[in-house]
Amino acid sequence: MNFTRWSARLPGTQRRAAARTEHAVTPDRRGEGSVPAARAEQLTDEASPVPAVDELPAREVLDRVPALVALVHGPDHRTAYVNDAYVLAFGARPLGEPAREALPELAELGLLPLLDQVLRSGKPRTLKSRKAPDGRSYTFTCTPVAEDGGDGAVLVFATDVTDHAEAAERLRASERRQRETAVTLQRSLLPQELEEPDDLRIAATYQPGGTEAAVGGDWYDVITLGGGRTALVIGDVMGRGVRAAAVMGQLRTAVRAYARLDLPPHEVLQLLDGLATEIDANQIATCVYAIHDPNEGRLVYASAGHLPILVRDESGTVLRADEPTGPPLGTGGWIHTSGSIPLGPGSTAVLYTDGLVERRDEDLDEGIAALEHALAGASGTPQVICDRLVRSAGVTADHDDDVAVLVLQHPARTGPDGDLFRNAALELLGGVEAAPRARAFASGVLTSWRFPADLHDLGVLATSELVANSLQHGTPPMRLRLRRTDRRLIVEVTDGDDHLPRRRRAEPGDESGRGIAIVATIASNWGSRRTPGGGKAVWCEFVLPCE
Repeated sequence: MNFTRWSARLPGTQRRAAARTEHAVTPDRRGEGSVPAARAEQLTDEASPVPAVDELPAREVLDRVPALVALVHGPDHRTAYVNDAYVLAFGARPLGEPAREALPELAELGLLPLLDQVLRSGKPRTLKSRKAPDGRSYTFTCTPVAEDGGDGAVLVFATDVTDHAEAAERLRASERRQRETAVTLQRSLLPQELEEPDDLRIAATYQPGGTEAAVGGDWYDVITLGGGRTALVIGDVMGRGVRAAAVMGQLRTAVRAYARLDLPPHEVLQLLDGLATEIDANQIATCVYAIHDPNEGRLVYASAGHLPILVRDESGTVLRADEPTGPPLGTGGWIHTSGSIPLGPGSTAVLYTDGLVERRDEDLDEGIAALEHALAGASGTPQVICDRLVRSAGVTADHDDDVAVLVLQHPARTGPDGDLFRNAALELLGGVEAAPRARAFASGVLTSWRFPADLHDLGVLATSELVANSLQHGTPPMRLRLRRTDRRLIVEVTDGDDHLPRRRRAEPGDESGRGIAIVATIASNWGSRRTPGGGKAVWCEFVLPCE
């Protein structure tokens, strides 16, 4: 192989018509030689002429460069030249042999198809950061070198990028550790086991984004409020990583605390909005807080910039709860309001975060519409529906965003199962006969429900005390409601006054103030809340004995 013929055609050594650099000189006034015109004031030795690029010994240059250089010729890539750096890295290589035998390291790295592509296209190609058999990483640039009437050749130029590759790997390892920390924190802050309300069947799933995506702040929760009511929460903290997960944990803890106050959904969001600003003024979050009351057959909710709840009724029709929706938590200055959507027996509701429906190449409404279609055709247990919705949305292990989904069903109970869920109500008109009438009603209902004698007596006593409290401190309209589930008996009295009772210690000479204390002593749990329209509800519950 005539190297001189090829070296004249290597990149950077093409001939240029005006490549030769001429140095204009000016005679020294003292006759002591000449100096460059640009520096006529300075005396120098006679300047040596600078050779043109075409006259540089290309082989000597390539022999000395620290990068690895090889020249292969023809369709079978016969080895024409390797420089000293190449020999130092991989050892001496026979010239004139095909690269598959003479340069096996290139075959191991998958460069031979790339060489074919370079010869066919006549365009250079680059293979970035591949680890070679010598244990170091190189970036290979393959450049075509044409020969008049010949088959052509390819110059292989390998740059050692080991330090960069190792630094990048250390960075990736650090990012993996940070992501694992965030995922661990995220999962530890989510409910380890969902609470199980009497009237609902619930399932949830959380899937972090793929390995290339930082973990977000998605969360969900189920909170039993007592009196048969259940709070359901789902939210998404904007941002990524440990910070988003930490903010999510604080918001979830606050939601559970505020839920114990048994406030309407919009009041809970008002409290969360102020707290989110205190946690981090630069961090915002979306959230839906909803309450299910089996006696009302509706889901009352408030939304802070979150996606709409979807409900499929017993007939299979899917409803979208679009309004009302306020701005995200942490923006401040907004008065949230509550809305409602039917959720009767046989209905299924879905709460979710944007990772389930949002795609870069689709409008958000298209993703929600696709979820509606999937929910309309989904059946089975809440966990089965949850998994089907995630699959139908195309969520995989390498998904680019976190996904949280909460599915709840209000089963339509019939037959023996239906006998375990009963309701009875009595309107109280007031007057001296109201309390005896309420006791008689409660006694008859509890007897028909075949409660044991001790539980029957406790239920009648609780009814008497709650009704007496309402008659003394409340205003019409008044109503007594008894409800049984497969786990508990619930006694509830509502009236038109919004002053909530509190448990206090009655002094020996007091003639009143003992009713709520008695109820709190005999019942498993008790509480009160304000009702829409300005009234209140006071309730207590008794856990049924296991059969």
